Amino acid sequence: MFARAARPTMALARGLSTGAPSRAKVAVLGASGGIGQPLSLLLKNSPLVSQLSLYDIAHTPGVAADLGHIETRARVTGHMGPDQLHAALQGCDVVVIPAGVPRKPGMTRDDLFNTNATIVAVLADACARSCPEAMICVIANPVNSTVPILSEVLKSHGVYNPSRVFGVTTLDIVRANAFVAELKGLDPARVNVPVVGGHAGKTIIPLISQCTPKVDFPADQLEALTGRIQEAGTEVVKAKAGAGSATLSMAYAGARFAFSVLDAMNGKEGVVECAYVRSEETDCKYFSTPLLLGKGGIEKNLGLGKLSAFEEKLVADAMAELKGSIKKGEEFAANMK
Repeated sequence: MFARAARPTMALARGLSTGAPSRAKVAVLGASGGIGQPLSLLLKNSPLVSQLSLYDIAHTPGVAADLGHIETRARVTGHMGPDQLHAALQGCDVVVIPAGVPRKPGMTRDDLFNTNATIVAVLADACARSCPEAMICVIANPVNSTVPILSEVLKSHGVYNPSRVFGVTTLDIVRANAFVAELKGLDPARVNVPVVGGHAGKTIIPLISQCTPKVDFPADQLEALTGRIQEAGTEVVKAKAGAGSATLSMAYAGARFAFSVLDAMNGKEGVVECAYVRSEETDCKYFSTPLLLGKGGIEKNLGLGKLSAFEEKLVADAMAELKGSIKKGEEFAANMK
């Protein structure tokens, strides 16, 4: 069995370090936004990326020019507007999609649905036409619904490969690691908490019982910690007081996941990340669990592992909401003209 204790966050350090370079072309769709810009900066700084293709509906040439002055090997191109979307995607190995509107105070991720669902559907259509074999990493919220939308659009083009479509839930793991380390006085770089389920509210299920290193919390503290992880996005939205949502931490998490995908594509063994994917691990069609990544995407779904009674209840309580979000995404895709 693969060691679930493997430390996937080291992928970010690898991505920023010197080492054997790859020839990967990576596209960021939504590169001018609050997540897109710092995400693009992290990708530009990585020897794993040889070409960085930036796309958005505005300001992309400026972002590309700015990043292009950085003394790293990745060649940066900027593409703006629908007419340039094909050029942005052509030949891409990995596509990361942070495009969409951010949350504001009082909004849930589901409130973003109508706007972001349409954006993701349009971008999915372009990916199907321009880079059908690319690894596609979806950040645009609500991830619980946008991943099913993207999948259905790819199916309509006959190019859907469930091993290559990921909902990026890495921020939930990053937060869980940081919060556990803070409470226990540990080095956060050495903490690994699997987070399963989905990427909104109670569908975010941290498996504290499987944390590496082993940690224990009293029941009341465990419940409070779980609640904080589940509502951490709202914590940031409130703290920014209307000025945005989690952008810097999401960019970090998105880069970490992209670097793990690139590492695995380059043949590195034992790369494990949690992500929201097509799944048969539960009654939900899509579910986040730890995944062993390989050259072709998902090599093996490592499943839920052994859950505590508290975690079993969290999974049971999340199912109805998760199924509803998936159905909403599938129905949106089915009703598109």
